Amino acid sequence: MAWAQQSEMQVHNADVLIIGGGLSGTMLAVQLLRLAGTRRILVIEPRAELGRGEAYSAVELGHTLNGNAARMSVDPDNADDLTQWLTDYIAGGGWPESDQQHVPVSELFPPRGIFGLYAQQRLAEAKALSTSTVEHIRAEGVDLQVEATSTRLTLDTGEQLHGAFAVLATGMFPAARTPQTESTGLNAAALDPWDVQAMTQLGPQSTVLIIGSGLTMVDAVVSLEQAGHRGPIEIFSRHGLLPHVRRQPPGWDDFLAADHRLRSPRQLLREVRRQCRIALDQGIDWQAPLDTVRVHIARLWSQASEREKRQFVRHVRPWWESHHHRSPPLSAQLVARLQEEGRLRIRAASFKGLVPSDEGVAIAVRHRGEQGLTRVSGAALINSSGIEYDWRRVARPLPQQLLKRGLVQPGPLALGIAADAAGAVLDAQGQASQRLFAMGPPLRGMWWESTAVTDVALQAKALATKLAHLDLRLV
Repeated sequence: MAWAQQSEMQVHNADVLIIGGGLSGTMLAVQLLRLAGTRRILVIEPRAELGRGEAYSAVELGHTLNGNAARMSVDPDNADDLTQWLTDYIAGGGWPESDQQHVPVSELFPPRGIFGLYAQQRLAEAKALSTSTVEHIRAEGVDLQVEATSTRLTLDTGEQLHGAFAVLATGMFPAARTPQTESTGLNAAALDPWDVQAMTQLGPQSTVLIIGSGLTMVDAVVSLEQAGHRGPIEIFSRHGLLPHVRRQPPGWDDFLAADHRLRSPRQLLREVRRQCRIALDQGIDWQAPLDTVRVHIARLWSQASEREKRQFVRHVRPWWESHHHRSPPLSAQLVARLQEEGRLRIRAASFKGLVPSDEGVAIAVRHRGEQGLTRVSGAALINSSGIEYDWRRVARPLPQQLLKRGLVQPGPLALGIAADAAGAVLDAQGQASQRLFAMGPPLRGMWWESTAVTDVALQAKALATKLAHLDLRLV
């Protein structure tokens, strides 16, 4: 690699090591570049491009964001940043298919690949205007050691990088692409939800089984459609819930800002239902009051007791996910059409394992309300069970080494890892690190919603400011 041929001082020392070059790591780099001063930043990312990660490496136009442009700015100081960039991009001849959505630019749902390009351009612009430098080290971090005055990251190439600070911006670990320490063999037998090319090898009229019914499932259905599949699709999920379609409701009073007495999941659920009923009685979309809740989730989650958090995850989470993490309109229309045609069916059933089969694939499921198992066969299987947040189950070298060394501990309810309010990682003894930080999806257990673009953008700005003031060398 070209970077390995540079001098040892250039390659091995940096002010900040950003471990992960998807959206989270890229946004942090942008914010560091925008600050006054000169600092050296290394972004460690095995992919060829920064800014994409798992979510924005998609190449199919049908794999779109599940939020419209007005909701997806990477600039926390300019909510219209993506809308402005997209307006110029379309005017310059990019994404000619955008006119099929028949809405203003702010209401468009861009393809995730185009959103990745947007993030990359914002990084390039920040680099051009900054006295600081950002280098992409194309490798995977496999081990990390934290010392009193620095951090040391070992790469899969055998090289070591030293940084005054290190940031875990590892992004999401999709269950469909994540080796698990307690694997059922599901991923080995399943197709990738986003691999359209692999799906073209299926018989057009064959039966496809899908585990999980969230947004990954929606992407899988889009992939199958684009691959020319026209056969039955059988979906199995524990509660049998599909994501609602995302609409553009009118504004609604921020009822949670006006009443901080609403604290527990039960109180919140009751009030949200009441507000939605009021909206419906007035002829207003129920999504209007629900959309005001988002900005309060971090506060509500962090002040909830352990018992209340468990109650939310056990009893409310499936409905929160289906109502809040909604499907982009065009994808939702496809799912609805296939349901109407009888090609797509969803079952409330739990996946219990693979079953030997002479042809295709077979699985065992337990339908809701039943005791026995049912065998289901198909030509192919897709794992659309979402994101694996429990680092103990992610069989990647770095998460396992961090846990083994006691440098991190599982976050609340084993969601991600634990950290303080400023993103300083908590070690196995509960001590906040002075050198190791985290942002984005790894902090799911701390804030619940720590994966959306706007949430990560705010975290990136706050963390960049903190890092720049921790050590005079970074000012």
